Amino acid sequence: MGISIARLSKQQLIFFSIVLMLVSLFSSRFLLSLGFILFLFLTCFHKNILNQFTCFIRKPFLLGMSVLFLIPFLTWFWTEDKNMWMRFVRIKLPLLLFPIAFAGNWQLSSRQWKLIAYVFLFLVIAGCCWSLWQYFQNIHSIHEQYLRAKLIPTPLENDHVRYSLIVTIAIMCLAVLMQAYILPKKRFIPVVLLALLIVYLHILSARTGLISLYIFLVLALFYMVFKHNKTRLFIVLPILILAMPVAAWFLFPTFQNRIRYNLYDLSNIRENKYTAGANDGNRLLSLKAGWNVLDQHPFGVGADVVKKTYDWYDINVPQMPPAEKLFPSSEPLMYAGFAGWIGLVLFFITMVLPFFEPVEKNYFFWVVLNFIMAFSFLFDIGLEAQFGVFIYAFTVLWWWKWFNTSSANKASL
Repeated sequence: MGISIARLSKQQLIFFSIVLMLVSLFSSRFLLSLGFILFLFLTCFHKNILNQFTCFIRKPFLLGMSVLFLIPFLTWFWTEDKNMWMRFVRIKLPLLLFPIAFAGNWQLSSRQWKLIAYVFLFLVIAGCCWSLWQYFQNIHSIHEQYLRAKLIPTPLENDHVRYSLIVTIAIMCLAVLMQAYILPKKRFIPVVLLALLIVYLHILSARTGLISLYIFLVLALFYMVFKHNKTRLFIVLPILILAMPVAAWFLFPTFQNRIRYNLYDLSNIRENKYTAGANDGNRLLSLKAGWNVLDQHPFGVGADVVKKTYDWYDINVPQMPPAEKLFPSSEPLMYAGFAGWIGLVLFFITMVLPFFEPVEKNYFFWVVLNFIMAFSFLFDIGLEAQFGVFIYAFTVLWWWKWFNTSSANKASL
């Protein structure tokens, strides 16, 4: 009985540490680090740690995620800027530690995972409400700002890209709950919340979140048609999906102004004209710079990828101010900069491995989550920021454990 009580207590503490990390994500970097340390202590400091590490090594999916840390870590040998190397290693460390922690033979109950999902949804919805309140307080000035590539204030310290991705994940999470836990006759409030999140994404108009949303909707359409043989939906749902951006154009000035700015920015790109403060233009230049680093250094330059990228700006865009110089705006190019073609290939292998990882339930949502994550890295560098690393590593591993809960009552802590 004593052992069972000890195990139960540890299970509750792990549950608490996960909730603490989620709350801290929206409130405090310091508390996020504290929650992460507590989670590692609870899941890794025990007598069976060697067995846990063996499980981690034997699981290609977990080992693959750690490769995203090991690639920049091993580039110490050919990096000149050791301070920049340390920065990359410090930020990416959870990509090694999270997989080791989740490899443990611990498991929460289905009820606890469901509660974690509800906490996550509450925090995201509360964040959306706060963001919308900021919008309605300064509605006219914000409409003007959207013509200059500035968006509505958001949680996560105004990180629009990462927060829009979180909102899409919340939409998928709500869909999982509606499918697995909520009876059809009790789905009115969840449907309202689902609509709120979708409307918010269109008002915010951050492309990563919007494109991820439409990827999910299109894949869900094909899944329902071919898996559940609901052929009638193949007529209705495409119309609804196509109608959403059209309705957003007429209903939400932020969406309309965002598209207008993007078209203006793209016109400058077509004319190969540098414009100060341009969003897409600067991103395209960063991709050219990143590709140049790979072309000139096929084996990579380690953490010096930043210096080499900035050197390219100095030669090719000398009028660009330092504040507008970006890292290569693509994770594949960042890893190519770290370790050349080998780093690029290993990155894509890492992104593919989760699709071959079996889960006991909700396999469709598992596939879509990893597809969206991989897509988001093509034109963003989420793995070079604390929030991005946490969102990727924690969310994927959380859903992996959640979708494998058959042994919840057999957990060995």
